[in-house]
Amino acid sequence: MPERQEVVVAAGREVAVTNPDKVFFPRAGYTKLDLVRYYLAVAEGAIRGVAGRPMALKRFVNGAEGEFFFQKRAPTSRPEWIETVVLSFPSGRTAEEIVVRDAAQLAWIVNLGCIDLNPHPVRASDLDHPDELRIDLDPLPGVPWSQIRDVAMVTKEVLQDFGLTGWPKTSGSKGFHVYCRIEPRWSFPQVRRAALAVAREVERRAPEIATSRWWKEERHGVFLDYNQNAKDRTIASAYSVRPTPDARVSTPLAWEEVPECEPEAFNLRTVPERFATMGDPSAGIDEAAGSLEALLELSAQHELAGFGDAPWPPHFVKAEGEPARVQPSKRRTGAPAREGMVPPPAPGKSVGPTGRRRTTMPLIEIARAASEAQARQGLDRWKARHAAVVPYLEPADVMVDSMRGRNTTWTRIRVNLRHVPEGERPAQEALEVDYDPWSGWAGPDRSGHLERPGRAQK
Repeated sequence: MPERQEVVVAAGREVAVTNPDKVFFPRAGYTKLDLVRYYLAVAEGAIRGVAGRPMALKRFVNGAEGEFFFQKRAPTSRPEWIETVVLSFPSGRTAEEIVVRDAAQLAWIVNLGCIDLNPHPVRASDLDHPDELRIDLDPLPGVPWSQIRDVAMVTKEVLQDFGLTGWPKTSGSKGFHVYCRIEPRWSFPQVRRAALAVAREVERRAPEIATSRWWKEERHGVFLDYNQNAKDRTIASAYSVRPTPDARVSTPLAWEEVPECEPEAFNLRTVPERFATMGDPSAGIDEAAGSLEALLELSAQHELAGFGDAPWPPHFVKAEGEPARVQPSKRRTGAPAREGMVPPPAPGKSVGPTGRRRTTMPLIEIARAASEAQARQGLDRWKARHAAVVPYLEPADVMVDSMRGRNTTWTRIRVNLRHVPEGERPAQEALEVDYDPWSGWAGPDRSGHLERPGRAQK
């Protein structure tokens, strides 16, 4: 029996939606066809967020609760009206990526199982100079939504004071985004440097609720993730549906909405009606391109004051002027490394919960899992065994990290025992979940990230 299809018309083209009745959001009941129709309903806004940009395809072929994978190379079997461009990565490898400019192309990639849209901050016409500065507000566990909104408002003020117009949107997940269009005159390192200056200035103005510190052991409140502006990083764009149980949407807002907004109000069902009624609050973003000169001057002032570069993501080659990739508190003291300052690894592992970085924190590793749900189940089992320890733990003591694998991400959970009395701290045990994304792989990383040596099978 042939697979059922439904044809939708978009941008004057017919686009076949395969398996349209497949449920993509089991708890909300939304199907693949519901997802396609959503994107067509908000196509003007969604395309504004991705137009002309190379896009990594984040494919959920089994729906929002299934595993996903990143496909950076465009499918070889594609219509002739699908545009592509060759993008290079920090590793020196290249990939031909999809570029979306109209609703038909948008519907075609959603049919591949792309729930959210992940464009690069450059246009296909100039791949070396971003035209978008991205401020990603990433809260630590336990941080209330009201605090995230407060940091967003401080971010708005900082951007205004340095000559830029910020365009706010919910992330559709736990955090918040503020985007700025910029003139495409600066390199990726310069744009990242400007983002770091924003993060440090927000932290200076709101030190109790915001942080620019890269290492999770050092953070508090809301982290302004400047590294989202490094080359090869992507963020879910405006009007992206996110793989949450209620199909939340990364929704552009007017600034006057931000102090009272609630993220659960924006989802696949409510956003099309909002879009039809009030239009797109970010409709003017392309006409508001600003300059980074003032922020780069601020960055130069930071350097004169002794604040140099900050750590880059771990898979990037060490940058010139980058500080040692060690915990900042140890870097400041200059004390020599001592035995016992690298937490012991879990049984059967070669490195501990901080890799080989020096740390003064009593960290233990709980799980390495293919999905966050599996990792959290392992954490629950660990907590059940160590119930006496749990009351000592603060939200920030449980560190949930999204790690990059070959073509997807995996989840690591660590626990910081700093608030547990030393005599009551559990020892490092075998991991509750032990997943190795590199098992059996002996070739270059197809995702386009920095190539790694092969690992032998256990």
